This record gives sequence, structure tokens and C-alpha cells, in this order.
Amino acid sequence: MLILLNSMKKTIFNNLFNEVILFFFICSLTLTLIVWIIQAVNFIDIISEDGHSITTYFSYAILNIPKIYSKLLLLSFFLSIYYILGVYEDKNQLIIFWINGITKVEFLNKLIFLSLLFAIFSLILSYLVVPFTQDKARSFIRDSNLDFFPSLIKPKKFIDTVENLTIFLDEKKNDSMKKILIKDSSIAGGSQLIISKSGKIIGNENTKYLSLNDGIIINYGQSKKLTSFNFEQSNFNLSKYKTKTTITPKIQETKSGTIIKCLRNLKSDVNRKTLIDKLNCEKSFIKNLTQEIYKRTILPLYVPILCIIASLVVLKSSNNDRFKNFKLKIFLSGIIIIIFSQISINTVSVNTLTAIITLCVPFILLFISYLFFLNKNKKF
Repeated sequence: MLILLNSMKKTIFNNLFNEVILFFFICSLTLTLIVWIIQAVNFIDIISEDGHSITTYFSYAILNIPKIYSKLLLLSFFLSIYYILGVYEDKNQLIIFWINGITKVEFLNKLIFLSLLFAIFSLILSYLVVPFTQDKARSFIRDSNLDFFPSLIKPKKFIDTVENLTIFLDEKKNDSMKKILIKDSSIAGGSQLIISKSGKIIGNENTKYLSLNDGIIINYGQSKKLTSFNFEQSNFNLSKYKTKTTITPKIQETKSGTIIKCLRNLKSDVNRKTLIDKLNCEKSFIKNLTQEIYKRTILPLYVPILCIIASLVVLKSSNNDRFKNFKLKIFLSGIIIIIFSQISINTVSVNTLTAIITLCVPFILLFISYLFFLNKNKKF
């Protein structure tokens, strides 16, 4: 009889977990897709303003999905627990748990176990997967050869898409141009000004040139003297110029292990400047480094907290007149906790005392919310 009862308990919990997990993935993927589409529109600038190829654009946009997914995980998990338990309560399906001898505390403990699995999933995602995919996305920008740059050159408009280069032309038809002005600031200690009556873009996918005709080149060197000479035909290499898009790795694209190494170095000598895996480790970055490692390692702890808050739904029957107000309060409480978790990213780097308090908050909230559930369980 005991074996049969345990088997029944396992079955009904498995059904509950499966529904929560299924709804979580549907909810999280839907929210991620919506946010990703909005961001993907903003990423169009990679083509329209920075001159990168469509392949670079799609590669960069797709690799941003794990980052978006990770940020929405807390909200998706809370909505999943809250919604499924609400449906169970509305359909009186929770009675199945109670008549099989499952107490509400045991019910909560099982859900907390499930939430810990999601917390581990969130930790792996934010600690390992997101930094890797963000760095990979940046690598597509670094390795891009600005395929669309020639198409950005438009008449009667100063084009400064690439670094140290400004181009202006009066007329353009296909790849042919007239009255061209080029300023090249990549020369050490000086600059070069090129004025040409006509020109044309030539070359292949890897190398592109401006073939210029009948013009003058004016050089301004380190000696602060102007030198100039005329030319009938000259080729100006466009391939050597780099995009203005940020290509150096950002902190959010840096490996978690590298950030921890940097923080350790700064702890031993705060004024020491070192280069660790392409990361400039210096005092001015402490705030950002602290926030980033907190976001990756501590925020997942809010998953079980949200689980307990959402589980409060089971404490009151749907037949109760105040059930809707009770559900609304639970929902608002969960949203407030999610908002607070995001605000805490900024407070962790204010000062040492604030950092300690911020680090302790999720553990305190977990303890308080669990005691609150136990206390309410006795009353209801």
C-alpha cells in the first residue's frame, strides 16, 4: 500500500513538473522571440551604418538569443509556477495532492527542488553560455570585411562609417563617382586629403579599391608642412580600414574565470594594471566587474524565492471570495522581487557594506518567504 501511495505521489508530481517545464519553455521562448525581434531591428545598423554583411548581421543577432533568454529566465519561471498552480487551483486539481496525503509543506519542498534545478540551469547559462556566445558574436564583427561599405557611400553626404576615413562625393551612378573628397587620418602624426574629379570602386570580396582619376593628394605630416602632388590615376585601398563598431571584448563578453582572476588581482593590489585574456584589468573596472560576476552567480538564487512566492497560490481555495485579490498580490510581489533583483546589480558595487547586504538579501528573502509560507499554511 505504501509503495502504491509513493508511486502515485511520484506520478502526480511528475505530471505537475512536466506541465511547469513545458509552459516555462513555451513562455521563455515566446518572450525571448519578441524581445529578439525588437533588438534585431536595432541591429540593422550593423548593415545600414557600419557596412557589415548580412551574414555578419544574422550571426551577430542569433548569438544574442542566449543573452536575452538568460535575462528573461526569472520572469518566465515565476510566470510558469504562478500560472500552472493557478490553473490547478481553478480546476480543483490540487485536491489530488491533498487526498494522497501530500501536505502543502511537502508540496512546496518538491517545487523548491525543481526551482533549484532551474537555478543551476540559469547559473550555467549566465556563467558559461552567455559570455561564450557574446564573445562569438563580437568575433563576427571583428572578422568582418565591411562588404556593404561601398553601398553606404552616397552623394552629397559625408561618410565616416570606418575609422580614420571620411569620404564625400558630389555624384554617384552605380560604382562610378564624380567630384570625390577623401580625408585619411590613419597616417601617423598627420593626415592626407585627396581630391579627385572621378573614380570607381573596383576589386573583389576581400579587397576593394577606389580607382581615382585626375586629382591631387595633399599631405599634412609631423613637420606640420603641407606637401602635394597631382595624379592622373591612383588606387585608394579601402580594405585596410576598420569599422567604428566596437570590436574590443566588453566585460559581458569576457569569461567568468577571467573576471574572477581580475578581481583577485585587484584585491591584492588595487592600483596594479594587468592584461588578462585581452581584458584590461584595472581599478576603474572594479564596479563593472563586480556587477557582472554578481549578475552571473547570485541572480540565479532568486529562482527558488520566486518559486515560494508563486506557490502561495495553493494556500487559499479558488472558492474563497478574496482569491482573486490574493492571486493579484502574489503576482505583484513576484514582479517586485524580479525588479529588485535587477536593481541589486547596481547596489552591489556602491561600497563594501552595501555589497555585503546585497549579497545577503537573496538568502534572507529565501528564509523569510519560506517561513511566511509555513506561517500562512497554519492559518489557512
